[in-house]
Order: sequence, then C-alpha cells, then structure tokens
Amino acid sequence: MLSVVQGALVALPGLLSAPEFARLRGRRWALIPPLSVIGFVFVARAAEHASAQGLTYLALCAVPALAALSLGWLAWNAHPPRPARALIVVPLFVLAWVDRGGLAGEAAALVLSALSCAALGVLLATVTPPRWLAVGIVAMAVADTTLVVSDLLQRPNNALDAAHPVAGLPRLQSAVFGSALMGYGDLFIAGVLGGLLARTLGRPAQLRAAKLTALLALSFDLLFFLIDELPATVPVALALIIVVLERRRRSSRREAAPAPAAPHRRVSARSARTPAGR
Repeated sequence: MLSVVQGALVALPGLLSAPEFARLRGRRWALIPPLSVIGFVFVARAAEHASAQGLTYLALCAVPALAALSLGWLAWNAHPPRPARALIVVPLFVLAWVDRGGLAGEAAALVLSALSCAALGVLLATVTPPRWLAVGIVAMAVADTTLVVSDLLQRPNNALDAAHPVAGLPRLQSAVFGSALMGYGDLFIAGVLGGLLARTLGRPAQLRAAKLTALLALSFDLLFFLIDELPATVPVALALIIVVLERRRRSSRREAAPAPAAPHRRVSARSARTPAGR
C-alpha cells in the first residue's frame, strides 16, 4: 500500500504559475533533497531524543498546513484554486487522532503526509532549474542508499519512529500502515519528482512516471523477503532515470528520421490556361 501511494504521489502535484517566485529561482534549492537525508542523520545522532521530538512537532504543525495548501491550490486538479477543499484536512486529522494505531487512522495520516509532500514538490520545482532538481533527486537516492547500507540511518529512524506528541496526537513524521513503515523522505522524493515532471514534461508524462514508480516500488519490495530495511527512494530515482533516457531516445529517433519530401504540385495544361476575356 505504501508503495502504491508513493507511485500515486508522483501524479498528484500540479503546476504553480507564480511569477513572483522567479527571483527565488536558483541551483542551490537542488541541495534540499540530499541534505534532507544527510542532515537528518547528523542532527539526530548529535541530539537523538531532542531532534526526534522536535521533528515530531514540526510535522504535526507543517503537514496539515501543507496538505491544505495542496488540496486548495497546488494539486493537479486545483486550478482554478478551490480553497474550500482545504477543509478536508480537518476530518482527516481528526480521524488520524481518534483512530491512532488503527488502519483507518493510519490511512488518514498517510493521506495528509502524501498531500504535504505534493505541495513541497510543487514549490521546490517552481524555484529550482529542472536539470539541477533531477540531479538532486538522484543524489538523495544515492545518499539514502549509502546510509542504509552503512547502517547509519537505522538508529535515527528508530528514534524518530518512537517519538510522539502529547495527548495522543497523530504522528505525521513518517508513514505507517499496519506493520509497514516508510520515512517521510520517501514520500517527499516522490512529490518532488511529480512536481518536476508537471513543470517540464506535462501531464501525460507525469502519469506514465507515476505508474512506472509504483511498478518499480512494488518490484523493489520483493527484496523484503531477504532483508528488513530498504532505501525506498531508489525506485523514484530509477523512474526518473528511465523517463529521461526514454525521452532522449525518442528525441534521437526524431533527429535521425529523414525529413519528408515536399509534395510536388501538378497542374494540368487546361486548368493553367487563362480563359479568354479575363
């Protein structure tokens, strides 16, 4: 289920037309995806409990706000803006709170997290040059894989998963469904890919990439028969690489194809003569 949501999240971001964001555009924003993984590990290892609790409350405040922004303004079908739809966040949050630990509550929290990642993906794609953002997505997957293989990510993740806000409020810093667990960054990278494709290649390519991401993620899940922890950012990065290679292949075919010859116009002698008196 989490892998299917990860794929669907690629299809969720829309296109933000905000000329006022032009002055914010720059390559530096491409560092956010890889630094979100690397920075989390080093901060969490330095102050494990404090950082985990801080991220819990940050997610508790930021995730519903970003989810409302996504529903009302930034999702692919939110044009023109539909502010009233942002109110859907309220029952989702209440369900995640009341049924915390149940599948319905976990599903509501998962929807909130996914919607917030879609908003972040749209915003990041708006201010980042496409090529640099693509590099950032791949760099995040490489960093995530390196940290998982070296076992540097497990301890901070365990601390973050164990942290919870007061009064039984929902934990929105990670995605949980039954016995499966996916980090917030694994959803975030899918939202960034969706935002990138919505801005550069358009809706059809975005939908194809969403299906490809879900297929790769579900195939990648087969490795759970052998190991217990996987870098779920990898299927998203692979989907991006496949989309880019396929686009280059099609572009090369178009360039190699000979240009069609211009048709010759044949005019009969009778129709070419001018009638007398004209």
